Amino acid sequence: MSMLNSIDWTRPWYASINTMAKCLANHINWRTALNQQCAALSLSNHLGLPLSFVDQATLPQDMAYETFISETGKVPTRENLHDFFNALVWLSFPNIKKQLNALQTAQIVRNGIGKSRGPARDAATIFDENAALMVVSDTTQGKALVNALRNHQWLSAFIDQRNTFGQDAEVWLFGHALMEKLVNPYKAVTAHLWVVTASDHYFSMSHDSKREWLDAQVANDLATTELSTSRFTPLPVLGVPSWWPKQDREFYEDEKVFRKKK
Repeated sequence: MSMLNSIDWTRPWYASINTMAKCLANHINWRTALNQQCAALSLSNHLGLPLSFVDQATLPQDMAYETFISETGKVPTRENLHDFFNALVWLSFPNIKKQLNALQTAQIVRNGIGKSRGPARDAATIFDENAALMVVSDTTQGKALVNALRNHQWLSAFIDQRNTFGQDAEVWLFGHALMEKLVNPYKAVTAHLWVVTASDHYFSMSHDSKREWLDAQVANDLATTELSTSRFTPLPVLGVPSWWPKQDREFYEDEKVFRKKK
């Protein structure tokens, strides 16, 4: 458990997986604890096979990681933070993870495994590893914030529209590689932002109800729309209001991080 001691669970960017992380408290073997949660939640892969986390050595050398999960329901998991966060995301957003696995497996069947993944599999991998989900209200304020972020108008988004966050917008981390980077946060950490529109009712729900709604909504979006990297917009994570100290104008005027749109 020593590697887990490096995680500061009070950081706001871990709120998306905190509920499931708490379920692992006081367990000596975190993989055993993860599998107990899988069973308790009756989690499965996209083919309906029971989900479990197994040692990396279980993965055959001649089989793709995504294909193995699809065909067996077993997720190869190493003793490192990268795979630990991946497992917590499976527990927290199982429908999104199932849909991503289905997409990746279909692309492997179609195109094989080569040097080039192809645009759809590239987008799925980026989503899986580095996505942040932003829920915004279907209001003038919500639309203005999304427009500012997509046009890299950082001062407008994070200074002028600061109060929109929490009231009409929320950021939820999803990518497990992104979570791993933020164990030791640095200013340049940047997510691929995926925007989801919600009604006002969403913002009155409990934390776990919001997470479950978001899991279902994004999974449906991935199933019904063509996944492309053009859907993402960059988000310097420590720019999210209240996620880092001293977020003044000078902080956001750092063009090495908050870059102008090309």
